[in-house]
Amino acid sequence: MSAFWSAWVTVITLAVILGCTWLLLATRKSETHKEATDQTLGHEFDGIAEYDNPLPRWWFQMFMATVIFGLAYLALYPGLGSFQGLLGWSSTGQWEEEMAHAEEQYKPVFAKYAAMSVEELQQPGNEAGLKMGQRMFANNCSLCHGSTGSGAYGFPDLTDNDWLYGGDAATIKATIANGRNGGMPPWGAVLGEEGVRDVSSYVLSLSGQEVDADSAANGKAQFQALCTACHGADATGMLALGAPNLTDNVWLYGGSFEKVAHTIRNGRNGVMPAHNTLLNEDKIHLITGYVYSLSNK
Repeated sequence: MSAFWSAWVTVITLAVILGCTWLLLATRKSETHKEATDQTLGHEFDGIAEYDNPLPRWWFQMFMATVIFGLAYLALYPGLGSFQGLLGWSSTGQWEEEMAHAEEQYKPVFAKYAAMSVEELQQPGNEAGLKMGQRMFANNCSLCHGSTGSGAYGFPDLTDNDWLYGGDAATIKATIANGRNGGMPPWGAVLGEEGVRDVSSYVLSLSGQEVDADSAANGKAQFQALCTACHGADATGMLALGAPNLTDNVWLYGGSFEKVAHTIRNGRNGVMPAHNTLLNEDKIHLITGYVYSLSNK
């Protein structure tokens, strides 16, 4: 927060508190009667008159206690612009303290499973470790991949053993820790609309779908010229690049003619965020074990 806005917030906050206090004291000082009275203010509505009684003492005292409490709170805790309070408390600091306490408390539990390989975590007797991984997966990964890991449009299914970068334990762990950036360049300007349709027909034919044979034949040559560098000559993909297998009828962005044509025409960009800044190595290890278990049951 800049110095100007810090001063702005501080001045307005204190002005409101002190202004209300002044108004209360001034009103109380100007009261005609200091004790309860039978005199009225002189107006009457439907036979109901208002007594000219002073403000109840208990109400006045509670208001003043609130003012004192508010000023004491603002002195001790953040609330006046950039002033952190005399106690130096912050929500971030409290969170970090609680996280450090939890890390210390559960460190032996994580250490137990960190000493095991991902494959060993799959063995009977280690279900508790996989359960821990499942809960962390739910907190960190399910928003994209779904609560069961079955994926969604644009987000890979983790249960089907069809992997973009590889499904071995080391690769899964690297993906979770470091993230992935996948890109498919747009080919619409190079192929033209007819070329996009021809290549789409050929790509769909690779997984056994019914397409226009002449269009697919025309698209084959264009596919071999433009697409094999990533997807391979046999179109089974390339794990090193994250290029998908086009022959297995598993589609990240949909396998209809329109969806495939859109992908070829406009390209795709996919990002898997790195989690090594959010989770420590032991937690990533347990999530890896759980993800590995989804396709190795």
